[in-house]
Amino acid sequence: MNLKSTLHTIIKIFLPLLLGCLLLWFLYRNMDITEIWQVIKSGVDYRIILFSLLFGLFANVVRGFRWGLLIRSLGEKIKMSNIIYAVLGNYAVNLVLPRVGEVWRCGMITKYEKISFSKLLGTLLIDRVSDTIMVGLITLSIFVFNIEFFIHFFRRNPDLIVGFRSMFNSIWIYAFLVIIIVAVWFVFKYLSNFTLVQKAKGVLKNIWTGIRSVWVMKSKGLFLIQTLLIWTGYFFYFYITFYAFDFTRDLGMSVGLIAFTMSSIGVAVPVQGGIGPWHFMVISTLVCFGVNENDAAAFALVVHTVQTVWTGICGLAGVVALPLTNKNSDQPNHDN
Repeated sequence: MNLKSTLHTIIKIFLPLLLGCLLLWFLYRNMDITEIWQVIKSGVDYRIILFSLLFGLFANVVRGFRWGLLIRSLGEKIKMSNIIYAVLGNYAVNLVLPRVGEVWRCGMITKYEKISFSKLLGTLLIDRVSDTIMVGLITLSIFVFNIEFFIHFFRRNPDLIVGFRSMFNSIWIYAFLVIIIVAVWFVFKYLSNFTLVQKAKGVLKNIWTGIRSVWVMKSKGLFLIQTLLIWTGYFFYFYITFYAFDFTRDLGMSVGLIAFTMSSIGVAVPVQGGIGPWHFMVISTLVCFGVNENDAAAFALVVHTVQTVWTGICGLAGVVALPLTNKNSDQPNHDN
């Protein structure tokens, strides 16, 4: 690895982490660290926190089965354990390099299952789009039935509205999109005879085949059920932790759903484990419902830290299990 490549890798790892840590410092800089530490030390029932972790693992295993369903709809036979290990490992990789885990899991399945990488990317897009739609639907329902919360939330955080407005009012965003569209059209229209363009067409065709998998699959109902199970598992993964703290125990499931939704939006920011944005969304939400800011900060710190460590442990187990369970076979040992 040359110096340029090494520097690029270091930047990809440490720049998002630095941004997340800066936001974390900004959030906690004026808080009473002694009070937060007192909550962490003696105000948490860690048995409940540990119990909640089972729901996170359950959701990620179901995610593996759902991805396997998409891959099998392409007519591919797969070893389901490989799919599950790859999905778990995906999250461990993301803790180091945000958003690289998705590419890594496709690469691992290509390696061990001999399936086209570009086809897997197509199924991965469906996997991610399904999650985006679920978060969107949950957020929309929360917005419709709890509009007062969002009014209160944005009043407390006016900089968010300013940021959104400045982003969508910028002419450069629209100019950039137009340039990209025109450039892609020109390349595929007038440079289609070039070998590189033909290869790109082949890759895009395979990706489209993967995307179409959701329409041609016979088990659409099972796909929907698994999607609901995934997000139910994630919700209880988060909500059960409310019962580990005296100040969130009686807030109720509706507040838990709002806080969960806001935390899911925070995780979408490309920093390791959502560090910083996740804390901001959870703390701001709990404060809107009357939780003391220091208590909310302690909640976010404990829950995020424990769940991140758990994600790393399960993901590392998946990363290690993949080569170990495939080392004795030159060809993948497929099951039906």
